[in-house]
Amino acid sequence: MSELWVNSQLSLADWTVVGAYIAAVVGGGILLSRRQSSSLGDYFRGGNQMAPWLVMFSVIATTQSAATFLGGPDYGYRGDYSYVGSFLGSAMAAVFVAKYLIARFYALGVTTVYELLEMRFGHQAKQAAAGMYLVGRIFANGARLYMAAIAVSMMVFFNIEPASVTAAIILICLFSVGITLVGGIKSVIWSDFGQFIVYFVAALAALVSLYIQIDLSPIELIGALRDAPDGQNKLILYDFRFNVSNAFSFWAIITGVCLLSIGNFGLDQDTTQRLLTCRNAQSAGRALILSSFFAIPIVFVFVTIGQLLHIFYDRPNVFAGGNAEREFSGETITVFMSYILTQMPSGVRGLATAGVVAAAISTMTSGLNAMSSVMISDFYRPWRRQQHKVSDEAYYVRAGQWAMLIFAMALGGMGVLCFYWQRYTDMPLLEFALSVMSFAYAGLIGVFFTALFTKRGSTQTVIAALLAGFFAILVQQSYIVDLLRLPTAMRSVAFPWQLIVGTAVAACVCLMGKKQERV
Repeated sequence: MSELWVNSQLSLADWTVVGAYIAAVVGGGILLSRRQSSSLGDYFRGGNQMAPWLVMFSVIATTQSAATFLGGPDYGYRGDYSYVGSFLGSAMAAVFVAKYLIARFYALGVTTVYELLEMRFGHQAKQAAAGMYLVGRIFANGARLYMAAIAVSMMVFFNIEPASVTAAIILICLFSVGITLVGGIKSVIWSDFGQFIVYFVAALAALVSLYIQIDLSPIELIGALRDAPDGQNKLILYDFRFNVSNAFSFWAIITGVCLLSIGNFGLDQDTTQRLLTCRNAQSAGRALILSSFFAIPIVFVFVTIGQLLHIFYDRPNVFAGGNAEREFSGETITVFMSYILTQMPSGVRGLATAGVVAAAISTMTSGLNAMSSVMISDFYRPWRRQQHKVSDEAYYVRAGQWAMLIFAMALGGMGVLCFYWQRYTDMPLLEFALSVMSFAYAGLIGVFFTALFTKRGSTQTVIAALLAGFFAILVQQSYIVDLLRLPTAMRSVAFPWQLIVGTAVAACVCLMGKKQERV
């Protein structure tokens, strides 16, 4: 045991802080487990009693977590502030979802968002959409799990070798499943809130630590970022040039990024499930819109950390006390964790490390309950009632808990795959996480737009549209472009434009169905 402390980059004080955080998480889970959920409505919708402010923070934690904790600094270190500017698209999407989707979901009293399609196109259409969500969520949460594992692997094993990252993925899965099982969505939402507080406070501590070490005035710092090497201006918020390779240009933000956020907020059960726990549609819409605006200063902090890391590591000559020996030579995806483990003061380092753990746990818990709710409500319960006429709600709660275990294993496998996938593309972590979400969203957005705004479509065209959207995104991936020897220019098309193409393909396919009355 003593050897561990000698080799560890964390001091006894750091491990004490991390241990206190883990004890608090476990203790909170035990307290929540005393009020077991006896029905699916309570387990998956919290009895529609959750406060809007709490749901707002849960939505923020769900849509950010590890992707923002590591991806934000990675993006700021490499680039500018255009990712912060992308939240214009998120705000536009939040207003759209609150007006056109949330109100409809509450009016229909659904447990999952895909039940709307059942009323419009039939049971098979609902199951097809739910199945696409599950596939997409395994992709998206697997990518986030991989990012969380990078941090945990560096913290525990001090490297990001394949074996270390795989072991970290297993550790995160085991711990997260235990938290998620005990209290259903209530447990997840309260856990999200606590983890958000921890990882955001940790980010603020890292930001202050960096600013003190750099020791530049605000004016000097702004000047250094504006006049970065190679003519780069790292302060750009909106890039108005039309460039399909820029994922966060202004034109990509108001189109593809907005579409992605519509999918995330209104068609992804992972996020929408939290909104369905509010008392009514007005409260849910308010929570969603507020979350999109509150997320802006949060993301700004993480991207600014990356900007300061750029000064700290790459340009030590611009500030007093700069040391060229601190030049960062590792992979850019590890830059924030490297700073935490090697440069932050003892104790504060422990707080930042606890923030890493919080982001990692939030990544997993945010998806397991939602995926289980879709599996049980849209697949297992209808089949079980038809075959065996089982109506005991407690039985389906237990089935939902078993489903979480299955999905945890699936997410773990996807996390390992993403380790190799991201390295093949060499995309920044944020872009990688968002691009993976497009696989499911292209078909879902095309189908729901058809259902909401037209009278066309059928079960067959819904299923075909979901598949068409998925494959339209797949064929645009760099590894498929290389495999099929497609034009190399396709490799540089950013994910917002890929999503626009995929959504258009899916919508056109769905519209081929015959005209019918809308629900």
